Amino acid sequence: MRKFTVIFSTLCLSLALTIPASATGPLEYSINAPGTPEYGKPSSFEVVHTADNGAMKNEDVSKNAALIPPGFGSYSADTLNTGTPLTPNLAPGYQPVSGAVINGGSGIIQPPAMGSGSSSGSVFVPGSSTVTVTGPGGYTKVTDDLYYTGGHLGTLKIPAIGLNVKIYQGTDSTALKKGAGHFEDTSIWDGNVALAAHNRGVTNHFGQIHTLEVGDKITLTTRLGTRTYAVTSVSKVAETDRSALAPSTNNMITLYTCVRDQREQRWCVQGAEVR
Repeated sequence: MRKFTVIFSTLCLSLALTIPASATGPLEYSINAPGTPEYGKPSSFEVVHTADNGAMKNEDVSKNAALIPPGFGSYSADTLNTGTPLTPNLAPGYQPVSGAVINGGSGIIQPPAMGSGSSSGSVFVPGSSTVTVTGPGGYTKVTDDLYYTGGHLGTLKIPAIGLNVKIYQGTDSTALKKGAGHFEDTSIWDGNVALAAHNRGVTNHFGQIHTLEVGDKITLTTRLGTRTYAVTSVSKVAETDRSALAPSTNNMITLYTCVRDQREQRWCVQGAEVR
């Protein structure tokens, strides 16, 4: 029996070797790439809307827009939204930049170096050239000869929101009923000029300042001349926060108004002189 098994196996092997390869056909392989995976939407770019359509609309909150805070005691240490990008090659605007980024835009304000003795810096607005921030700075007191015949101190114009309003001394209800009010302790020309106005009602002159973007122009006209500023920051601050009213060695402008339905908050817009 064992001999028969060996003979049968040998015969089968011989038969297999004599069968032409074409009889069984060529071997075919099919190696297909996997189908396109269905990835979820990127989570690094958040579409954020505040209740009052505020400054965080469609803002990149990923590490691409993250800023390393400026050093303690530096020129911009107390300035909101300033610092060095965590990932410069991915920063908004696609170039290494530093400074304030607001409203999801990529405009940059670069303040002067601390201790440089200079009051000049720059504002970068994508798609346009860098705008020079300039001005000797200082403080200009309101005097009788600076009033116009109508009792106002000047005119404020912001084309981006269609604003053209006269400026009156003080920020009480009487002044704000007529137009924008000037903070009495701040400068009216050189240095930091601070103004306030209502954000609702018939005299809602500052009702849209929170929609301004970095680089938007603000023009101030007084008896001392006409000065143009570029917006450098738009932020929401506490009602008690008046740090933006501090004197400045740069020529700048600060605008305050209430935040709708948020009594403890204020919109604060700041701009630096440009030319």
